[in-house]
Amino acid sequence: MPRDPRYDILFEPVRIGPVTAPNRFYQTPHATGFGWQRPQSGAALRGVKAEGGWGVVCTEYCSIHPSSDDSPYAFLTLWDDDDIAPLALTAEAIHAHGSLAGIELWHGGSHASNRMTRVPGIAPDVQPALYHLPATARAMDLSDIKAFRGWQRDAAKRAKRAGFDIVYVYAGHDYLPFQFLSRRSNQRGDAYGGSLENRVRLLREMIEDTKEAVGDTCAVAVRLAVDELHGPEGITSEGEGREIIEMLAELPDLWDVNVAGALGNDSRSARFSAEGFQEENIAFVKSLTSKPVVSVGRFTSPDRMVSQIRRGVQDFIGAARPSIADPFLPAKIRDGREDEIRECIGCNICRAANNEGVGLRCTQNPTMGEEWRRGWHPERIAVYPKRQKALVIGGGPAGLEAALTLGRRGLEVSLAEAGDTFGGRLLREATLPGLSTWLRVRDWRITMIDKLPNVELFPASRMGTEDIAEFGADHVVLATGSQWRRDVVGVYAIRPLTLPDALTPDDVFAGARIVGPVVIYDDEHYFMGGALAERLSGQGHTVHYVTTAAVASSWTVMTNEQDFLQARLIEAGVVIHPLKALKAKGNGEMRLTCVYTGREEALPCGTLVLCTGRLPETDLWEALQTKGIQATRIGDCLAPSSIADAVHSAHRYARLLGEPDLPPRRERASHGPA
Repeated sequence: MPRDPRYDILFEPVRIGPVTAPNRFYQTPHATGFGWQRPQSGAALRGVKAEGGWGVVCTEYCSIHPSSDDSPYAFLTLWDDDDIAPLALTAEAIHAHGSLAGIELWHGGSHASNRMTRVPGIAPDVQPALYHLPATARAMDLSDIKAFRGWQRDAAKRAKRAGFDIVYVYAGHDYLPFQFLSRRSNQRGDAYGGSLENRVRLLREMIEDTKEAVGDTCAVAVRLAVDELHGPEGITSEGEGREIIEMLAELPDLWDVNVAGALGNDSRSARFSAEGFQEENIAFVKSLTSKPVVSVGRFTSPDRMVSQIRRGVQDFIGAARPSIADPFLPAKIRDGREDEIRECIGCNICRAANNEGVGLRCTQNPTMGEEWRRGWHPERIAVYPKRQKALVIGGGPAGLEAALTLGRRGLEVSLAEAGDTFGGRLLREATLPGLSTWLRVRDWRITMIDKLPNVELFPASRMGTEDIAEFGADHVVLATGSQWRRDVVGVYAIRPLTLPDALTPDDVFAGARIVGPVVIYDDEHYFMGGALAERLSGQGHTVHYVTTAAVASSWTVMTNEQDFLQARLIEAGVVIHPLKALKAKGNGEMRLTCVYTGREEALPCGTLVLCTGRLPETDLWEALQTKGIQATRIGDCLAPSSIADAVHSAHRYARLLGEPDLPPRRERASHGPA
């Protein structure tokens, strides 16, 4: 289809200093979990982004010196010349599709743990290490600053030799250059502290040093947090953030601006922010500089992208998470296929992968992170060599993904759903506060299935063993989901406890009567317990949230949501009881015990809701086994987990159908001469 002319502006070339981006789609730096240890994986991932039409594709953070070591988390390095060739793989993969390659040079300062290198950390002032280690970053003297500038210059030269077109000066996310900028972390009394002009001195020198190092063939970009979101004691977009831009407006070739302080502010989930939420903080930048500006905001709507450009908010559409969910987002807009965009749901499972120190994953895009190690492509898949029929039972995330992927492989697919509506667990979870975007997992798959003549959807079609046998499919796939446990077994409790009148989230979604005060007991620790507490509090109930962890929904630390969630629960009047385990319920109260001391206490309780563990729904599978009918389980009915894991499970089954299930490729260290 021809491109909608409304979107032509997105495909205009944009000059960035000495280089030109072919369009306005800019994949900003984001972590992959691959780092210097897995260069081929990183190159393949970035290459797919370029193939998908992103005009600029940047790396993740790239350390300039061993004093900036983020182990065990994956990061790139340009410490010496041996780092050039591995990084050149990424630049070459990006250039192969006509895109510009950017590299984000990084020093973490007091944020760098240096667990691997064991080099003492450095910071503007003496400061405890910010990863809760029993260590302290030492204050940099003038000779340290001189050395640091040399590290930046040397890394920039190596980046140029590796083939990168855009070289970053990274002054955001509370890393070292930003630690010099902020009064909160810079109490120096010399030429690099005190007045804002002095605190900006190092950033100015870094920009000048980097431009001198790369010459007139590479652009120099600055990534700057223009608001720490700490109020007047820090940098704000109305105050010093604006002044910094005014001081340095024309010095770099591009401004990459955001809100920061912590990384979680910049990559806020959809649960706690709307698309384009950073605009109010960064919109002023474009009026102060003639240089191109890029920012992020989880942009998935082409109309909103165009609005950003036409209103002068920015020159590029910056994206990290949307480019993960759909590496081919630009190509789909270019080709008039906007309806096929696999929209980011803002769940931050990608952030969780980084925070766990593992390879990148995505709820919407099961091929993300699998480009090199499994050879998976988000838009291409091998045709199945036989004309066969597949019956998929269960229309939730896993069932929809299996039906779509099997259909793309050319099988005749029938998807049977017992309920009237497809979506499975999504239909319930998307009704929780802030989670409506999660329905995109269903909507995109149904949109794509509707384009396949060989896939049929059958709602309100409960299948029994006789129905399945009569259908005569070559492949029977069960995606029947899971149900919440009623026996209290969770992360902390491993022994079942019988509580006949307790409810589960399934009961709450089904409309069970709720009588206050409500106690939410969370021993699962992801989103459900906190989201139900917020929902029931909003309905006027007195809510007590009890958890065996130290904080509410503790695993959401991984998705950068925990701080926002805990604040919201407190503001909503939810009473949080951390480090408490459930012992018994009766006579209108719960008996709790301290997870450390065993000390007991009572808590009034009208309705108890258990958010502990889930059990796979296996009744149909077990019945099929007794009939000798072969079937394959996928998703939650195999192993209850996140939606991302359910989708990946389904995609893996469908893509590997008829193929040997080999271990994924691993990048191994070379064993040359010592």
